[in-house]
Amino acid sequence: MDRRDALRILATGAMLQLAPRKLLAVMQEARSAVGVAPAPRSLNPHQFATVKAMAEMIIPRTDTPGATDVGTAEFIDLILTEWCDDQERSRFVNGIGDVDSRSQVLFARDFLDCPPVEQAEILTGLGEKLIEDVERRRDDPHSTDESPASPEKDFYPMLRQLTLTAYYSSEEGATTELHFQIIPDRHAGCVEVGSGKEGQENQ
Repeated sequence: MDRRDALRILATGAMLQLAPRKLLAVMQEARSAVGVAPAPRSLNPHQFATVKAMAEMIIPRTDTPGATDVGTAEFIDLILTEWCDDQERSRFVNGIGDVDSRSQVLFARDFLDCPPVEQAEILTGLGEKLIEDVERRRDDPHSTDESPASPEKDFYPMLRQLTLTAYYSSEEGATTELHFQIIPDRHAGCVEVGSGKEGQENQ
């Protein structure tokens, strides 16, 4: 599997449908690409910082690593650069601009300049809109929504999907959250098999 195939599988959210051996190959291929990226290529510094902040709010650091700890923003920039087409990339970037427009209307400042409580309000609004869209499609699966696509309609679902994919395809996310054993803890290949009496005597 080449790197572009690995990125396609990750970007389309098909990762967790793979068998463990195949999943490991995809993760290694994509993560190696993230590690060699010198700097963001599709996002400018402001856009990159906005994505990084939003991703960290989706998966914050607790007793387990957060989105920032596993390089989520770098992963998203890689997907945008090497897998998405120009239209998808443009919609994503326009969606970041829409986030700042919402923030300016509500709080007279960009998303990055808002305190956490205001940032949370913006993400909550985007999440509620996403839920409304999902419920509308579920209630009327045969309808065709021909209304013009708005930036947030494409951006926020894509951001969430890529954030989750980036997290769970990382070693930290796969091992701490999914309990996917990428590398065995230890291999004792030369241990002599005994009767077990010694262990019983020590109990």
